Amino acid sequence: MKEVQKFLKECGVYYLATVSNNTPKVRPFGTAEIYNDHLYIQTGKNKDVYKQVMENNNVELCGFKDNEWIRVSGRLVLDDSVEAKKDMLDKNPNLRSMYNELDNNTAVLYFENGEAIIYSFTDEPRVIKF
Repeated sequence: MKEVQKFLKECGVYYLATVSNNTPKVRPFGTAEIYNDHLYIQTGKNKDVYKQVMENNNVELCGFKDNEWIRVSGRLVLDDSVEAKKDMLDKNPNLRSMYNELDNNTAVLYFENGEAIIYSFTDEPRVIKF
């Protein structure tokens, strides 16, 4: 899982795909943190992406760096604990201008039954289950 997090952080931006009314929706994300042995991302409860994940928590994300790309799939689970929100915001202080662990908007979600596959043009794909 640490390899997955490291890859996503080195990408800087990765793209998260959800589904809304049988239509795929993709948007850029940047958070990837490990907390309580889970890989977490963060968004706002007022955003469409949050509402889509609450309706269908099967997601996939994709990122690219240095001629390698990663695809991460799994189910996102909401962790509404103040501790998880605080951990995310402490590790990403740039988000504090928009979010607070005590507000009713901050959402941190972790991957359940996650699988990452790292691809390149020259090597066999590497599969990481977490």
